Amino acid sequence: MTESNRDTQGQEKGRDKWNHRGPVVFSPLFDWPPNPKAFVLALTKRWVTLSRNALFLIVAWLVYRYFLPDLSSMRSLSIEWALPVFLRNLLLMTVIAGGLHLYLFTYRAQGNRLKYDAREQLEKSGKFSFRNQVWDNVFWSLASGVTVWSAYEVLYLWALANGVVPSFAFSDHPVVFVAWLLALPVLTSSHFYLVHRLLHWPPLYRRVHRLHHRNIQIGPWSGMSMHPVEHIIYISSVLVHFVLPSHPIILLVHLYSRCLGPAFSHAGFEKLLVKDTAVVDTADFHHQLHHRFFECNYGTVDAPWDRWFGSAHDGSDADTARVREQRRRMYRGHPPA
Repeated sequence: MTESNRDTQGQEKGRDKWNHRGPVVFSPLFDWPPNPKAFVLALTKRWVTLSRNALFLIVAWLVYRYFLPDLSSMRSLSIEWALPVFLRNLLLMTVIAGGLHLYLFTYRAQGNRLKYDAREQLEKSGKFSFRNQVWDNVFWSLASGVTVWSAYEVLYLWALANGVVPSFAFSDHPVVFVAWLLALPVLTSSHFYLVHRLLHWPPLYRRVHRLHHRNIQIGPWSGMSMHPVEHIIYISSVLVHFVLPSHPIILLVHLYSRCLGPAFSHAGFEKLLVKDTAVVDTADFHHQLHHRFFECNYGTVDAPWDRWFGSAHDGSDADTARVREQRRRMYRGHPPA
């Protein structure tokens, strides 16, 4: 074995060390034989317990109730009502991603407890805009991410005001409203898997997705640090509301899960602790593994696509060896990142 090969293997073993490993547990929705009790609990608890999903639902209701203008004023595209949408989303992104970053990385309020990667998230490197990972992530999240997010929202509100998209009132169809909430995680997870596999197609990866994957040691601002083309593709799952009857609150929850959810899923810590009490789940080890090894865990644990198509990584040493070998064969020793 050459000296360079020994150095490379040593570096890989060093990168395999985790400060904390969380369990990778897929939703029981598609288990066989079926377990109805388990999947009903899995579908409902995210909306009735303290979680990011419950937070998004509350914020969506508040925005719909108090901050959306009357539909009649949105029949014409105008900066007068579109700009407040952008500024509100800018504030939400800054509060959520910025707040998590301050708590976990600036003030280090829980140290390294429940932090997956033992290494620091903050990098200063020429591969990042401004030669700084955090400022790079902030720029792409706000300048591109919030802009594309707001464009989708403005387009939907304009279409709703003009009767172009189908919708329903909660009082008329409460069961359909709840059904939407239960279906959203599976819908968004499935869409994410499909477009994520597309983004790992080499031409798209090199020109678009590589920007996001510059973040190997991830943090809250990394989640929406993407190329504008990726933002358009990633958020496009909300187009389902332009076709199927929905409600503005459902649309907002969907947008928040896509645009604010990554601040949690990329936070790098399994749970947010206040003193020694776990307050809310933040990141998940499933996606942390994707940023470490790239060619695995393209979706989320809410849908079974990674399991069904052989791209799941459960965090074990055996899966690490398997995924590494797949990468070597795929890229012949020249990984894309």
